[in-house]
Amino acid sequence: MFYYFYYLIAAILYIVALPFIFLLQFKQKYKTSIPARFFLTNNSPLKENGIHFHVCSYGEAKSIKAIVDNLNIDKLRFTSITSTGYSVIKEYSKDSRYLPFEIFLPFWLKKQKALVVIEAELWYMLFKSYKKRGVKTFLLNARVSEKSYPKYLYFKWLYRQIFKNIDYIYAQTKEDALRLEKLGAKDIKVIGNIKFANISKATKNFPKNKDVIVTAASTHEGEEELIFNSFLELKKVEDAQLIVVPRHPERFEKVATYLEKEALRKKLSFSRYSQSREFNTDIVLIDIMGELINTYAISDVVILGGAFVDAGGHNAAEAAQFGCKIISGENYYNQVELFSLIDGITIIKADELSQKLLDFRALDNCHTNAVCYLDGLLEELKSVL
Repeated sequence: MFYYFYYLIAAILYIVALPFIFLLQFKQKYKTSIPARFFLTNNSPLKENGIHFHVCSYGEAKSIKAIVDNLNIDKLRFTSITSTGYSVIKEYSKDSRYLPFEIFLPFWLKKQKALVVIEAELWYMLFKSYKKRGVKTFLLNARVSEKSYPKYLYFKWLYRQIFKNIDYIYAQTKEDALRLEKLGAKDIKVIGNIKFANISKATKNFPKNKDVIVTAASTHEGEEELIFNSFLELKKVEDAQLIVVPRHPERFEKVATYLEKEALRKKLSFSRYSQSREFNTDIVLIDIMGELINTYAISDVVILGGAFVDAGGHNAAEAAQFGCKIISGENYYNQVELFSLIDGITIIKADELSQKLLDFRALDNCHTNAVCYLDGLLEELKSVL
């Protein structure tokens, strides 16, 4: 009965939201994903009899590479719900799609040998539709942050139904496992964060043309201004360069406009990497996906975005491998476990950034010895192929 009740509610919500969805598809950010997800435009079903990996966005898609590399790629299928996530999975396999909205899943999904869902993509119809077909289901890198947990409890009745349809759960930490159990999950294994299982390596040798390189990584709305103004103070006393890498590609143009105007006003030079492919200016905007790891390799200081605004912070593991100094804001609640495994991250309030940047030499260099144990998971997945 729950299955039919849930489907009815989802269908009603879809119909009510249809005018908004129709208009939203004309925004650049959603011009491909919304037609594919909500109208099945150019979105044919995945091939049968493989392992279906579902991820949300760019970071989650990148994090499964260590698993993908250990399995037969011809047997793997992929879905995402964001354009950035899709840009990664389509590099893994041509059998990659946008995951349709839930009311389409009972008809769109084909029988697979296993479903592997990453982190918190807890779509009821996705798990239920596969379980009705006798498919093994996995939840990998499962987490429930301390901040999000009270909100999850409001919908405990729903999560209990979802967890009934999940066979194997691999959590990041013991704390995550305890929260998941209280939401109805069972038989949870703690294996660590898979983002430590496949830390990307630099693929290019970027030049270091200034004495001090400051990278503003994965920045969100409002953070570029904060970081730029703090950098100006450092620039007065150091031969420094600021490299800005926005989190979302749809913001590249807006950030470029802001940085170019402010650089001109402060008599600093500015360039866009997509146009110059050089690092000869005071301010460089990286407006191409996939270059952040190469930027970390030459950075002295990384100011990690997403935590000076209420976005939950971002992965610090890639930067930490290069031993640079990492500064983060206080709103890193989505990265608490990952941050705890990295020594040396400096956590500050936004109004402290200018002073910390001026005193960057006194900050600790970051490093980590964290690991993730994937052997058990890989054995389970290989056994179903």
